[in-house]
Amino acid sequence: MPENISQLDYEHFKTFLEDACGILLGEGKQYLIVSRLTKLLRQENIASVTELLVTLKKGYPRHLQSAVIDAMTTNETSWFRDRTPFDALTKAVFPELDKDRLRQVRIWSSACSSGQEPYTISISISEYLASAPLSGVKNSQIEATDISASMLEEAKLAEYDNSILGRGLSDARKSRFFKAKDERWQVADDIKRRVRFSEQNLLASYARLGKFDIIFCRNVLIYFSAERKSDILDRMAKALNPGGYLFLGASETITGYSEAFEMIRCPYGVYYRLKA
Repeated sequence: MPENISQLDYEHFKTFLEDACGILLGEGKQYLIVSRLTKLLRQENIASVTELLVTLKKGYPRHLQSAVIDAMTTNETSWFRDRTPFDALTKAVFPELDKDRLRQVRIWSSACSSGQEPYTISISISEYLASAPLSGVKNSQIEATDISASMLEEAKLAEYDNSILGRGLSDARKSRFFKAKDERWQVADDIKRRVRFSEQNLLASYARLGKFDIIFCRNVLIYFSAERKSDILDRMAKALNPGGYLFLGASETITGYSEAFEMIRCPYGVYYRLKA
């Protein structure tokens, strides 16, 4: 792929990407297309972005659109990322849910990447249950979704090497919640059991997912336009049970995008609750 992508092709590709998955490329990001798509275009025997756009418009081969989105998606993640949301979850939100004696707590990890976030949530549940064994959180189910098929396959495998586990996971948690497998480490069965993975585009309907008590949508909205942010937040509000909770990334906010939530500040961090 040549590095001198024309401005017209760049604008057309930006439109395709935003329409397909909501990702909004800024100005001067041609290098990003080159770095992320060169390998794919070689595999597909496509010579340029111009040819790629023509092929995408034809809709054949059918796998191409998903492969392009997959390549352009940022999959930055780690265990207990930013830490405070998981402190708030176990020290504030779970105790609140226990007051309502919920039957089954349903949690949505809406951009799960290679699985660290949903498995971290499941580990947090196990740690909470150690001090509250009768909690309704015991019956929690975690729905983990992502737009990237390749990331979902990696997440389902639930096997990680030491370099990945070293990003945010303590040795104590590693020994308690993982088991050695060859030269890698596999998530323990009781942690895996709570998590179900499926493909989900955040621009598409959430109806098939059902209702949730907690939604994690962290470090995702930063890639969307203001209009898309509002749409996603409003539809997530409808996907929550009354009084449900929403966790966003540290640099994200609902301010100016949705009036469906109230901000909750606690000693452990900030999260949002669906207004009555």
